[in-house]
Amino acid sequence: MTAHLDLTSDLTSDSELKDLLFADICDRLATHGYVVLHNVLAQSMLQQLLDGITGLAEEDFKAAAIGRQQDQQVVESIRRDKICWLNESVEFAQDYFDWSEELRLAVNRYLYLGLFDQEAMLAYYAPGAFYKRHLDAFRGQTNRKLTSILYLNPDWQTSHGGELLMYEGDETTPFQVVEPRFGTMVIFLSELFPHEVSLSHHDRYSLTSWYRINDGMPGH
Repeated sequence: MTAHLDLTSDLTSDSELKDLLFADICDRLATHGYVVLHNVLAQSMLQQLLDGITGLAEEDFKAAAIGRQQDQQVVESIRRDKICWLNESVEFAQDYFDWSEELRLAVNRYLYLGLFDQEAMLAYYAPGAFYKRHLDAFRGQTNRKLTSILYLNPDWQTSHGGELLMYEGDETTPFQVVEPRFGTMVIFLSELFPHEVSLSHHDRYSLTSWYRINDGMPGH
């Protein structure tokens, strides 16, 4: 079983098929620690997200910072994306949050991770933007346990750059290179995989969710 799951039919509307999809995702997470999904989410959901994101005002996006809470600072030598936080009250993201909540429940059911809630963030990479190698969570230092990244870039070309590069441990060569094509989603255990976003040569949008445990420690 590979860590890639590519489907040609919409599994988001049939509950039985959706249960099979979530079970398959969890199997791949248990085996590999990550899964790359293609053609899984409904086109209507993806288009709704894209329309909503492109309809946001420029001032809705802020320069992304690094660090935790009071220590956060903008460091353009490390990351140059702009971000906008989302929650369940955002109308254009309702279907996405419904789907991601079902994912959270399925992961808890199959993998017993005890995921309590999620935080969701849009990221915009203008041409010239990147995000150097980093971890979403350090063991014992954050309550983020699972990361999902959904890409929302129609007509993406390889020449546009902006790939997600995933690493194992201290390896310097990525074991996984994911192009940010429309509808592609990557899900992985937050503490396991250092990753980076290579230099983007084209406008690039993504929607990231971090699923957290409830240990009283705020996310970062």
